[in-house]
Amino acid sequence: MHSVDTATRLCAVIGNPVEHSLSPAIHNAAFAARNLNFVYVAFRVNDVGPALAGMRALENFRGMSITIPHKISAIGHVDEITDLDRAMGAINTVVNEKGRLTGSNTDGPGALKALKNAGVETSGKTVLMLGAGGVARAIAFTLAWQADIAELVLLDIDSALREQLSSDLKNGTSATITAAGFENKALAHAMARADIVIHCTPVGMHPKTDASLVPPDLFRPGMAVFDVVYNPLETKLLTEAAAFGLKTVSGVELFVNQAVLQFEKFTGETGPADVMRRVVMEHLKS
Repeated sequence: MHSVDTATRLCAVIGNPVEHSLSPAIHNAAFAARNLNFVYVAFRVNDVGPALAGMRALENFRGMSITIPHKISAIGHVDEITDLDRAMGAINTVVNEKGRLTGSNTDGPGALKALKNAGVETSGKTVLMLGAGGVARAIAFTLAWQADIAELVLLDIDSALREQLSSDLKNGTSATITAAGFENKALAHAMARADIVIHCTPVGMHPKTDASLVPPDLFRPGMAVFDVVYNPLETKLLTEAAAFGLKTVSGVELFVNQAVLQFEKFTGETGPADVMRRVVMEHLKS
């Protein structure tokens, strides 16, 4: 690993809280693997505007990962953003190119890559998305724009959040969108049609691991189940889906993929995915 000097490029994750973040361990291991003179740190930030202004002013401040609660508000402080990322309404990555800040979101592409790597076919498929929050939003827009899905069904208990995402998807994409409250009847009806189930809520996350939104009797042969929760490594939802014989995709793959994409935006180098995955697994198992 390089020693820090005047040529060292700085990257960081900002959010509140950030004490739990694995990003410094993941990215620093990746920088070392590629022998790059970069360093990655974490900053607890309450006000994203001054943080991004400081990034713009510091020549060696190359890349920033943005986490809760700043993913939405950060959009107003960057100079450039793609149409897809603007439609998502949230960014998690900023790159500083000589004082010009470019924002993007790697959560959606990371999820789509996880599905493809697992051999899950999306073209012409009906996708059931459980939850309508920030990660769900990024994945939903990416699928609607890039995955050639037949229909996206949204279920969430928060009617305002659900209807806002549904409306934005209908206005910003050509995909067929259906939305409903999270009730037993609506879930059963959606599961009867779904080819792919993507779980985007905190249910089943450590420490409350003995929980799942999907009763196992609603599984059907041929479905694929993707849980964005990555701690525990295998949630109750994924365990029960696998026991039914279904193809499953772990949230670890999304987490690693989005970090690899960030690394590549920061450095211009191919991300060492195996190294980054190993670091994640070591921390989650410790």
